Amino acid sequence: MATDVSSKQPDSSAVDRLTQRATGSRIFRLAYRYRRAVPFVSFAMGAASFFLVERQAQLAQWVTGLMLLGWIALLFEGLLCRLLARWFGERVPQMAVRFAAQSLHQETLFFVLPFFLATTTWLSGQALFTGMLIVAAAASTVDPIYLHGIAERRWLFLGYHGFTLFVAILAAGPIMLSLTTGQSVALASIALGVCALPSFNDAVQARHWSRWFLLAGLSIAMGALSWFGRYWIPPATLRATDLAITTQMDVANRKPGSDHDEFARAALGADGLYAFSAIKAPRGLHQQVLHVWSHDGKVVDRIPLEIVGGDREAGYRAWSHKMSLGKDPTGDWRVAVVTDDGQLIGALRFEVR
Repeated sequence: MATDVSSKQPDSSAVDRLTQRATGSRIFRLAYRYRRAVPFVSFAMGAASFFLVERQAQLAQWVTGLMLLGWIALLFEGLLCRLLARWFGERVPQMAVRFAAQSLHQETLFFVLPFFLATTTWLSGQALFTGMLIVAAAASTVDPIYLHGIAERRWLFLGYHGFTLFVAILAAGPIMLSLTTGQSVALASIALGVCALPSFNDAVQARHWSRWFLLAGLSIAMGALSWFGRYWIPPATLRATDLAITTQMDVANRKPGSDHDEFARAALGADGLYAFSAIKAPRGLHQQVLHVWSHDGKVVDRIPLEIVGGDREAGYRAWSHKMSLGKDPTGDWRVAVVTDDGQLIGALRFEVR
């Protein structure tokens, strides 16, 4: 998937010259030669982990743990480089450090991508977030874009690094620490704000104490923006496997009647409508879920759900029952399935004529 600078130029590219000077390590040469395989391997690991998490396999936690260890190593790259130089008597080439960073970014982005592709509600703002994730993952595979467009601009590299860490925590929090999706977003928002500080510093050039307040304010604003925008962030380990709007509900067997997206006002009886949802939560459903009913864009009801039966395999099943749709129910309706932290799991639309 990676592309190199054109070899038609009379002189070798900057990347090739740096590579030649970093050929002291046979492992590095081998890894660089097969760098194009990194995105495929990372995506395969992410897809495998997604299905392993679905089945509560411990291997997914090990894979996620190794990914986070790699992040810790990159965060302390300066210290590690000095230790390696002391042990081996040779400084680690800058090209090797860049290659390690690029590989880790690719590994992380393609690792988390299957989780977000599966949980995104595409007819919502979440499509924008997942689209950004896809673009970031693709950018990490193109050498001219990554090495000459991202890595050479320190402020951009640090921002890219912070975004990658942000999505890593969103996926790893529920898997490794059994956090709720809201807790994972909170932790990721703090990490993003901290990582944004040096990036803003490069852009603002804080040489006076007053600018440090500006930097702190920008970093806090970045973290707050990600937290208050959590409705647009897919819950990495929660997804709706079955959604239905129906006039009937088999309570004993926890099964909805026929799903419809259009109802005649005259046909609506005194029993109202049911909204049914089955939520897949491989790590368990440890938080409150609500059905938010909206009519013509205005929220008219927020109904906390009581989870009745269900499991990790079939999904946790719950429904809300709205007896009255108001004096004039005609128009467009939407039922959003959200967590108590405000993250969207899924949504249904229907019309009353």
